[in-house]
Amino acid sequence: MAGIQVRRLREDDTEPVFDLRATTRENAVSRERLAELGVTPASVAEALARGETRGWVVGSGSRIAGFCIAHAARGEVLVLAVRPDFEGLGIGRALLSHAVEWLRTFAPARIWLGASDDPRTRSHGFYRSLGWRPTGERDGHGDEVLVLQEPGTRSRS
Repeated sequence: MAGIQVRRLREDDTEPVFDLRATTRENAVSRERLAELGVTPASVAEALARGETRGWVVGSGSRIAGFCIAHAARGEVLVLAVRPDFEGLGIGRALLSHAVEWLRTFAPARIWLGASDDPRTRSHGFYRSLGWRPTGERDGHGDEVLVLQEPGTRSRS
């Protein structure tokens, strides 16, 4: 992660992160699909302004290499996305670390995210290698719910 510059997501980053979200290798989501889910650049900017979410990016201007957004009250990592040409450089790990540290300041009952349960996906091994464990639950999108297994605690599964 050395040399990776992570900064807070700003309102003027919302358009580039929506562009990036549509280009991820295994879980691309178009603007149209996000809009169907009620997720728009305006809704993201509003949630950021209210402080209910916070995001981080690596990159600048229209060339965002990766981003992550988390939701304080739910203790949830909402999205982590990295451009395919920037995969394997530690960007996802750096962004996720910022989100987790921020979420910890709210002392949520759990820190969690939804991800594919397909072991052929990169995210499957990525999250598990960082201590995320399946709960047996599914989120509203059908993804497997993973919780962060804090060091020194035992898994209940």
